[in-house]
Amino acid sequence: MDYGTVRIGVAVCDPSRSLASPVEVYQVRSPDLDAKYFRTLAKEERLVGFVVGLPIHCDGQESQKSQESRAFARWLHDETGLPIRLFDERFSTAAAKERLRTGSMTRKKNKKRLDAVAALVLLESFLEACRYHETVMGQSIEQSGGGADALED
Repeated sequence: MDYGTVRIGVAVCDPSRSLASPVEVYQVRSPDLDAKYFRTLAKEERLVGFVVGLPIHCDGQESQKSQESRAFARWLHDETGLPIRLFDERFSTAAAKERLRTGSMTRKKNKKRLDAVAALVLLESFLEACRYHETVMGQSIEQSGGGADALED
């Protein structure tokens, strides 16, 4: 999930965790409708957990947006009951813009897809880090803000 207060980019991966695909950009509506959407998404896609982007400054420090992402991750866990990992999303939007720039879609369509592609970049980075380190990466929702991704659950 590429979390935003207005839009949330959504991407999923296959059961083998080798291929990720953008799903959509979800427009935030209300807590009740949002909860229903994510519970339905989890059921229909047979999700086993969520990865939520954690915006971190280049110096490793967190910001107000980091705290908002952490609050969203806790809410998402409470609503779905699924495990959540927070993962450093530095440069995911820049990488998404680059991917869209090299594609053949119009600028207007690119703008609509940006958050979903950012979620895709985030998920691909998470999966690659997990494979490389042979463990689940990121931070649990219980961990306090500290910037860099931790290895423990």
